[in-house]
Amino acid sequence: MRKLFAQPGFPRLFGGLSTSMLGDSVMLLVLSMWVKTLTGSNAMAGLTFFFMVLPALGAPLLGVWVDRLPRKAILVWGNFASAAAVLPLVLVRDESDVWLIWVVAFLYGVSFVVLPAALNGLLKELLPDELLVDANSSLATIKEGFRLFGPLVGAAIFASVGGWLVAVVDAATFLVAGLLIATIKVTETPAPVEHAFREEVLGGIHFLVGDRVLRHVLAGLGISILVIGFFESSIYALLDAFGKQATFAGAFVTCQGVGAIIGGLTAARAVRRLGEVAVCTLGLIVLAISTVVCIVAPTIAVVLVGAAICGLGLPWTFVSFTTLMQRRSPGYLIGRVSTAVEVLLSTPQAISLALGSLLVSLLSYRQIFAIIATVIVLGALQIALTLRDQLRPQPVATEPASEPDLL
Repeated sequence: MRKLFAQPGFPRLFGGLSTSMLGDSVMLLVLSMWVKTLTGSNAMAGLTFFFMVLPALGAPLLGVWVDRLPRKAILVWGNFASAAAVLPLVLVRDESDVWLIWVVAFLYGVSFVVLPAALNGLLKELLPDELLVDANSSLATIKEGFRLFGPLVGAAIFASVGGWLVAVVDAATFLVAGLLIATIKVTETPAPVEHAFREEVLGGIHFLVGDRVLRHVLAGLGISILVIGFFESSIYALLDAFGKQATFAGAFVTCQGVGAIIGGLTAARAVRRLGEVAVCTLGLIVLAISTVVCIVAPTIAVVLVGAAICGLGLPWTFVSFTTLMQRRSPGYLIGRVSTAVEVLLSTPQAISLALGSLLVSLLSYRQIFAIIATVIVLGALQIALTLRDQLRPQPVATEPASEPDLL
């Protein structure tokens, strides 16, 4: 990690991203909690996350502009725009204003598409390939580490003062992040201009389809994410079963953060030892195990243990996949590849969130969690069986591949 933070510009980038992540950790759970409190509906609370992932369906169009424009500028102005986007929450008063929370959730979703895509491009400009996994791991660790207290702080502010103050705090963190990132000095390589706009839009998808490794890992992740979204609605049903209020979800997410810190701290070492594909597969298996723990849990304390195990699996799954994507994608195409991934993963997530909102009124949380565990295992098997030759460390090239692997 010492070599990583010695890279010019990365400490300021890390500082800016950490600040905005702090705001996210305080705010994101509050959005669904707010809807649950105003309406009393688990299904409507789950729909909040559906609106958050909806913008990913238009991600390829956004990806074109991420590759055309300077990535640093996108991160700076994107953070400023995000600050403005959350401030309308100060107007929410009662159940009739739930639509306003959903609008903010949608705008949050836009930032979740654009900012990570720009970040992937900027990281490739700032860092050599061998340090990408360290950068991804350090960012995942700090992001998940905020789960130790961010959701609890958000829930406490929401319960004692109101959601409007959470919105103000979140907006302030976005402003600070934008100002810090603006101070980074970086020379960015412009992307080649392609005359066919349709080809530009589809460039990231074509690359992913043509790259055998990314294609099969994405298939396994897509299968798993098709049910992972069930958590968002069923978590409140789980809390109801144990006689807990909606605000107790903050404790669940905090325990998840404990496991995520361990996962983030060990992800880089695991990837170097086992390879990205193997670690991604193991991460999914850990997620399935955590779900089973919640199914058989006799007390809420055991449920919180399951949350911690879930936290361990999340960084392993997504740090390894993000590193794999960055390493195998050409720099000029990284924005479109990133946004194409958003579409391919967020589409099943949107379906999952909508379906989860329906299932929570038909099935018990244990039945829903059983479905989740079974399908995640199938996703892990998809990756392991189709990429048996990749279940070992792969050499890191000094330059990303310019052509997809068609074999």
